[in-house]
Amino acid sequence: MKASPARRLTWWLLGGEWRAHPIRTLVAIGAIAVGVALAFAIHLINAAAFNEFSAAAKSLSGQSDLQLRGAQPTFDESLYPSLAQRQGVEVASPVLEINAGVPGQDDPLKILALDVFRGAAISPDLIGVPAEERPFDALMDDSIFLSPAAMQWLNVKAGEQLQLRSGSGTVRLRVAGGLTRVRAGQRLAVMDIGAAQWHFDRVGQLSRIELKLSDGIDRDAFRKALSQELAGHLLVTETEDQEARTSNMSRAYRVNLNVLALVALFTGAFLVFSTQALSVIRRRQQFAFLRVIGWTRRQVLSQVLLEGAVLGTVGSAAGLAIGYGIAATTLSLFGGDLGGGYFPGIKPSVQFPPVAATVFFLAGSTVAILGAASPAWQAARAKPAPALKSGSEDAALSRLATPWPALACLILGAIFSQLPPVAGLPVFGYLSVALLLIGGIAMMPRLAALFFSMLGKWARGALPTLVVSRLGNAPNQASIALGGVLSSFSLMVAMAIMVASFRVSVDDWLSHILSAELYVRSSGSTETGVLKPEEQKAIAGIPGVARAEFLRVTQLTLDPEKPTVALVARPIDASDPGKTLPMVQEIPASSLQADSLPVWVSEAMVDLYGYRMGNRVRLPVGGKLHDFTVAGIWRDYARQAGAIMIRLPDYQRLSGDLTINDVSLWLEEGTSPAQVTEAVHRLPFSDTLEISEPGEIRAISLNIFDRSFAVTYLLEAVAIVIGLFGIAATFSAQTLARAKEFGMLRHVGVTRRQILGMLAAEGGLLTVMGILVGFVLGWCISLILVFVVNPQSFHWTMGLHMPWGLLVGVATVLLVSAGLTALVSGRFAVSGDAVRAVREDW
Repeated sequence: MKASPARRLTWWLLGGEWRAHPIRTLVAIGAIAVGVALAFAIHLINAAAFNEFSAAAKSLSGQSDLQLRGAQPTFDESLYPSLAQRQGVEVASPVLEINAGVPGQDDPLKILALDVFRGAAISPDLIGVPAEERPFDALMDDSIFLSPAAMQWLNVKAGEQLQLRSGSGTVRLRVAGGLTRVRAGQRLAVMDIGAAQWHFDRVGQLSRIELKLSDGIDRDAFRKALSQELAGHLLVTETEDQEARTSNMSRAYRVNLNVLALVALFTGAFLVFSTQALSVIRRRQQFAFLRVIGWTRRQVLSQVLLEGAVLGTVGSAAGLAIGYGIAATTLSLFGGDLGGGYFPGIKPSVQFPPVAATVFFLAGSTVAILGAASPAWQAARAKPAPALKSGSEDAALSRLATPWPALACLILGAIFSQLPPVAGLPVFGYLSVALLLIGGIAMMPRLAALFFSMLGKWARGALPTLVVSRLGNAPNQASIALGGVLSSFSLMVAMAIMVASFRVSVDDWLSHILSAELYVRSSGSTETGVLKPEEQKAIAGIPGVARAEFLRVTQLTLDPEKPTVALVARPIDASDPGKTLPMVQEIPASSLQADSLPVWVSEAMVDLYGYRMGNRVRLPVGGKLHDFTVAGIWRDYARQAGAIMIRLPDYQRLSGDLTINDVSLWLEEGTSPAQVTEAVHRLPFSDTLEISEPGEIRAISLNIFDRSFAVTYLLEAVAIVIGLFGIAATFSAQTLARAKEFGMLRHVGVTRRQILGMLAAEGGLLTVMGILVGFVLGWCISLILVFVVNPQSFHWTMGLHMPWGLLVGVATVLLVSAGLTALVSGRFAVSGDAVRAVREDW
């Protein structure tokens, strides 16, 4: 069936516009494609990693209905017999989970120690497959079974020996076989629970108990009754709680990455707007002619919206394909962490989710349509008679100069910045950033008119006056040119200030907490990597050591649906905790209650658990609940889920745990770190130790920081590139649309060189204004990112620091690029016949 004439005309006009200006069209499509690709790729990577991690967690729990866990990593196994014999329990499987250090590897090996007979009834996939000639290897005290991924990672095969760390000693186990039914890429080991307790000094301890209930038992009622009975001893959880913990732990990181990725898409929307707005201005006579021969306003509106929709459709489709490729490549080469470190020990693979793809496709298409909406409305409402004559181009955008919508956006953005988070996410903070950006760009026509009018008072000479007058009398067209510059530069400024503020704050924080001259830690810093009292004494007694402080780190589970909290024990002077910790708030030692012990909590504990200064809290230490008083709040950039600091003597007395993880050494005057390091290496257990100076730790930590923000740096670069493309497309379109103006100037004696100089000056002035306003707007947005979004997302505060070198460098690049782009575009425009250009103005 043949298309109607009106439809053929619609597509003919669309094809003609694309053929006439292919570069500008490709730039607009590319901007949408980049935004969709980055957002879709980050979503795919995080979704793949989270789904694989959740699936792996489910496989570890097998067919259990409930899991009983201690608040600390392990608990006394004496609770197991009564639970195994409890009415309603069909099978109770004890589990000891160990993250064992591996010589030569930074990451630990996860070991699940099971009772093979009871574990087979709940988690049959975790039972090792021994060799046919050795069927009882699963019960042997020297055997261990590895998943294929673990064998590949450790470069061992069945029958070979494997060395693991246990404290300062080494455990040698025989690889008795494999785990054939674990998930691909999952690094996992399984061994007999009794053997693991003996080898890794965990005799009498368990990590959890898996319960499989009898048929007909109400799981919810059983869980409620058991939770009340075991309150203060064990936490009763389900597999879904582990998924919730993982989700809550990584949610803020995932959401922030997706929002940052959408920055490129947001910038692309303004590029589509400028492309369509300039196209409409240039074709005002064309649309007026169509109105004269019978086209309705609705048809003109539909035509421009269709052009924007096609740009969005093509760009979104290309973005999905590119994003899928980026995600597949990233997962293959780097895994699924994106620098966050939330999903260790898994190898996710990318999947194509139709629902998510549809959402991102619609997002890209909608953004493009919204970008074309205002130009479409202006084209539809233009009256044919005035539009047929030249000289009314800027009047066509007169509604852009109305300041009230812009002021409303700015005021609403300021209000939103003061609102609390929603479900732990800074939803209103993100909305505030978007509203400030939209309001700032919408104010550009009014600001451009004021700026260039004031500048006109200082202009001297014919050509400078002509440049400033042209910009001041056509502020709406100038604002379109500034849209791409302002959006990209302001967002770049905001992200650069935020990242610099965070990095400098982390550096200052490291300088505060790394006050010793040398640090010694048990290799791998895993839960099996601890130093016993005699080993601590040997380190402290090294000649040249003036003082040694010990630190013990363990984990507390305070809420089954939240990540574990770090419990850090170290010597602290209660009268002056600021010597040890970067304090934010503290109460005088004289105000501490005598019947409870002091603890100092990180900022995350305030947001996540509601801890306040002077609050009495009950914490499980050593298998029992004890009363503590919150004596202060300190800043901790290392633990997003929260940390509690306790005095080391208090911890050792309550828990009976005399082992430590780290040693801080202060040296005698005249003793060098190299001398003490050499002495440490002479200790009999030195192979299990890591020795570092503060500068090395700071360098490694900042390197990890930079790697974590690699995606942010990439998005900053993308924003700048899109802004440069926007400058190129905008100035090119404006220069072509002003061919008649240039022809008239040539008639009155202006040379081509002078016209090119005018264009370069216009580009430079517009960019200078865009940089100035963009800096102010970006600075305001950075305040929201630093003081609202980051505290609400990650639960820590930071100071504001300005990366002046980076900002000046980027501003210089934009300024030079804008001038060169205007110059190149102008050379093409003035190369034609000036007389012919003027004659077109009929």
